[in-house]
Amino acid sequence: MRYRLARLLFALAAFPGWAATYVPPKPSADGWQVADAARLGWDTATLESLGPKMADGTYKKITSVVVADHGRLVYEGYFNDGSADALNDVRSATKSLTAMLVGAAIQRGAIKDVQTPVYTFFPDVKLEKADARRAKITLEDLLTMSSIWECDDDNSFSTGNEERMYVSERWLDFALNLPVRGYAPWVQRPAEAPYGRAFSYCTAGAFVAGAAVERSVKEPLATFAREALEAPLGITQSHWNTSSEGIGMGGGGTRYRSRDLAKFGQLALDGGEWQGKQVLPAAWVTAMLTPHAQAREDAEYGYLWWRFHFTIDGVDTPVWAMSGNGGNYVFVVPSRGVVAVITSQAFNERFAHPQSQGLFRDIVLKSLPKR
Repeated sequence: MRYRLARLLFALAAFPGWAATYVPPKPSADGWQVADAARLGWDTATLESLGPKMADGTYKKITSVVVADHGRLVYEGYFNDGSADALNDVRSATKSLTAMLVGAAIQRGAIKDVQTPVYTFFPDVKLEKADARRAKITLEDLLTMSSIWECDDDNSFSTGNEERMYVSERWLDFALNLPVRGYAPWVQRPAEAPYGRAFSYCTAGAFVAGAAVERSVKEPLATFAREALEAPLGITQSHWNTSSEGIGMGGGGTRYRSRDLAKFGQLALDGGEWQGKQVLPAAWVTAMLTPHAQAREDAEYGYLWWRFHFTIDGVDTPVWAMSGNGGNYVFVVPSRGVVAVITSQAFNERFAHPQSQGLFRDIVLKSLPKR
């Protein structure tokens, strides 16, 4: 018993972000209000259990957990070399930011609406084989992962699999020249699927959506992100990737600090508003966080946002999320006014997503104030 306790104490020394008792987040100049979770009715003992669980290997490669309750940070912990200043690579959680930027471009009149045909943004791109059906693909098709392109990142045989795009010289040409998909007997056609859309996870589509924003606003995607999102939210540091031909990568790989990631979740929770200022149109946020496709049996999809289901107080509760490889998440619980960020470096690990969702369920949701 003493040996196991000694091992645990030794392991805990490797987690300076953990405290023996709950400590509220510290105020900073980043715009976040902070609050004492205990005074708000949170189960802080459960929140405190994160440190030991990181130390004993229950949770692996998690670098941060940040929780906000009705616009106030109530928990902040960093682990495994994570820190408040670290720019976390959130991979495909980037896609949800691209959806926000589409809304910002529409607000500015640079894009008419989501029914705009995708190919009209790129009249200069040479198509190898003309196909009139592709001309009908809309921006909304890309935002809902339901275009007719033969593109499926979950199928290594798919023509449009993201790994093939990454090694191509011109990503945009690669995507716009994708063939029209077919439907195996066991695959639902759009007319048979919920919401009338056949979902197929396609990073190339999110990349093209970002490229359409870049073309429309006539500036790099990273620059537009600074103007439309980061500056209004008081975000001063970030990193956006570009494709091999220099187009902003709206499909993955952006890097943000954990507290700044929480701001994106709060923006979604509050209908596009941050500290009294309307950053995104409320109507756009509503459309973005409305189910448009059935992604899996247990999850729906909005505009590049996932809608998962968790049980809270015995009730099935929708939870919207930005989600990225490695188990990176920004969870938004509209019914409880809660935002939770989990950053992780378990890239390409099978346990990554189940682990982060389990942490959210067993720690954050279990700690919620009782009603």
